[in-house]
Amino acid sequence: MRTTDFHYHLPPDLIAQRPPERRDGGRLMLLRSNEDPAHHQITDLPGLLPPDALLVINDSRVIPARLAARRATGGKVEVLLLERLAPADDGAARWRCMTRASKRLRAAEQLWLLDPEGADASTPPLTLEDPPSAGRATVRIPDEAAALALGAIPLPPYIARPADEQDSSRYQTVYARPEGSVAAPTAGLHFTQALLAATEARGVEVARVTLHVGPGTFTPVRADRVQDHEMESEAYEVPAGTAEAIQRAKQQGRPVIAVGTTVVRTLETSAGQQGAGRSELFIYPGHRFQVVDGLLTNFHLPGSTLVMLVAALGGKERVLAAYEEAVRLGYRFYSYGDAMLLI
Repeated sequence: MRTTDFHYHLPPDLIAQRPPERRDGGRLMLLRSNEDPAHHQITDLPGLLPPDALLVINDSRVIPARLAARRATGGKVEVLLLERLAPADDGAARWRCMTRASKRLRAAEQLWLLDPEGADASTPPLTLEDPPSAGRATVRIPDEAAALALGAIPLPPYIARPADEQDSSRYQTVYARPEGSVAAPTAGLHFTQALLAATEARGVEVARVTLHVGPGTFTPVRADRVQDHEMESEAYEVPAGTAEAIQRAKQQGRPVIAVGTTVVRTLETSAGQQGAGRSELFIYPGHRFQVVDGLLTNFHLPGSTLVMLVAALGGKERVLAAYEEAVRLGYRFYSYGDAMLLI
């Protein structure tokens, strides 16, 4: 398979730059086996799900991971926190991060945090433990709480504006709990508490997993052959209650429906078993699904690993034809866009 096999034409004006006025105000394309696509609203979701389904959500919370800082020379640096590491001996927080600066950063270099107006913040400086390598570094943060208070929500690169106050709530699911993601599990952004309640009132069981979404979700597939692409590792956890719910659903012949590609990767990596680990599973057509039967997901970038995952579950030709129809009908794409339900 070639990466170009998963490309499609997307007019730039269909890339959603803002969330819909209402969290549950988006459109929903239903892609049911052996049927043509049908068109609904997100609020129709409870009536479209099989009433005996197990719906699995990702409850990871997006952190304000984008920090602005300056070097001693005054040069500006952007620091994107990726993952919390073991603390230093003195208790200071340590994070794996990405950095961007006009000139190469050095090991042991100190960085002074800036406030939203670009002035020096009254916080201790960050210290790079090592020089950036392959776009990654480790940074020591003496006052983590103060640093995160200065951080901004890290919107994806295709949203061509800085994050604002609205994004602090709307680029976050209503059920987000443990902090750790640098990108939202966007299929879950459509849910309100009322929509979740209406789903459960239909008899649908809801269970949670956690996968902390890393920057790899935006990493383009640069390999010509799909199989040559390597996924970036992400931490996940499947609670005991969710593993038990999956086992019951499978024994009873009930469908397991994932809310988002991150849930698919978590369940397929773990085989639905309890525990914590790391996933670097790359799902593309030919993957044999062990756990997941259906998927609620947004519309993804051409040639991306996310499109490949959806195509693995729904069939490449069928999914790409549905994407072409979504373009023709003016669906909104990507993080703040509309959704597709494959069942």
